[in-house]
Amino acid sequence: MTLWPRSLFGRLTLLLILVVATAMAATILFFRHDRATLLERQFSDTKIVQLQALRAALGAADSRERRETLRDIGRQYGVRIVPEAERPMVGAPAMGTAMLEFEQRLQDSLGAGTQLRIAPRLQLLFVRIEAGGDGYWIGFPLSPRPAADDVPSRALIWSLALGISLLFAAFLFTRYLARPLRELNAAVERVGHGEMPPPLPEHGPSEIVTLNRGFNGMIANLRRVEQDRALLLAGVSHDLRTPLARLRLGLELTVQDQQMRQEMADDIEEMDRIIGQFLDFARGDDTVAMEQCDVNAIVAAGVERYTRAGKDVRFAPGPVPAIPLRRTALSRLVANLVDNALAYGAPPVEVTTRGSGNEVVLDVADRGPGIPPDEVGRLKQPFTRASAARTSAPGVAGAGLGLAIVERVARLHGGTFDLLPREGGGTVARVTLKTTA
Repeated sequence: MTLWPRSLFGRLTLLLILVVATAMAATILFFRHDRATLLERQFSDTKIVQLQALRAALGAADSRERRETLRDIGRQYGVRIVPEAERPMVGAPAMGTAMLEFEQRLQDSLGAGTQLRIAPRLQLLFVRIEAGGDGYWIGFPLSPRPAADDVPSRALIWSLALGISLLFAAFLFTRYLARPLRELNAAVERVGHGEMPPPLPEHGPSEIVTLNRGFNGMIANLRRVEQDRALLLAGVSHDLRTPLARLRLGLELTVQDQQMRQEMADDIEEMDRIIGQFLDFARGDDTVAMEQCDVNAIVAAGVERYTRAGKDVRFAPGPVPAIPLRRTALSRLVANLVDNALAYGAPPVEVTTRGSGNEVVLDVADRGPGIPPDEVGRLKQPFTRASAARTSAPGVAGAGLGLAIVERVARLHGGTFDLLPREGGGTVARVTLKTTA
């Protein structure tokens, strides 16, 4: 398991999230640093101005009422004033880069005799200044440093809102970029299932346009190949039926051995069925108009041909609505399913219909050996036959087009075709058709 997404969409989204998160983190850090620096400078500038005013006030104070004057000045400026003569030393030396820089600024502004000391027990910051030839310790109340370590809640909220907006925009942008690739992936999957998807749009980024144009060219070539193959099959199949008819006539006139004549007639009939499959596969049913049809009537007519021929084929119709269909194509679908069940399954072959929501379901079930799940997809491909294990009767032949024709007809009607295991043994060939075109 890896945290790195496998899809291009996921990787683009993760990349943009990392970029936005990094940009936000850098912005907050720079903001905090700049804000702390600005507040410290404002703090020191304010104290320097206060100290200059205090020094002027102390220099002009009446020495005869000194104590009362110091109390009034301290009350006025909100500080504690201690004459150096009474207390030569207070607190502890200032430590730390910020405090030493502040002390240096005080000395530059107030003179070299200015000192900075801290009295943690009294929660006072003392600054020594000289005024009127005397030294004084000016005690400022220690308050929490300006919020250099805390980003204001308003800035944090705005940052989060901006980040969420950027991430949402990044999600939409990456989804927009990945959409052509999703469309291409869906089209490729349809080609893999034997379908012909519509052309992909040839607009957008140049790389996508080039890719879609190449894919559309490939689809056009595949359509031409399919058309050429269908034309070839139709032509060859049609031309072969004439010599087959002559062979059948010659067989009836010249071969006297009854058994040999029957075997040869069976071979000719099998060849004719194969040629019929070629023609069915090559036939383009998509050009035939659809009409409202009774599914049960079409299926019943197809099953009746087998029962007249002595085949054990049973039909159990269910209540189904009339739906738009190509009548001949559906008859061909039913015949191929029943032929496949008789050839590769075991009787009885049970045909049922039923309605399910907006769908009509047609099932053709047999009691044969069944189909392994890994062979289902292969058997739907043209010119593919079942394995020997599924063949229930010796001498079963065919072109391997029966199920491919069923798949094509079902897809032509917007439906699906599935081969499912039957409870108790056998296979259920299920065709699902929509009730609307």
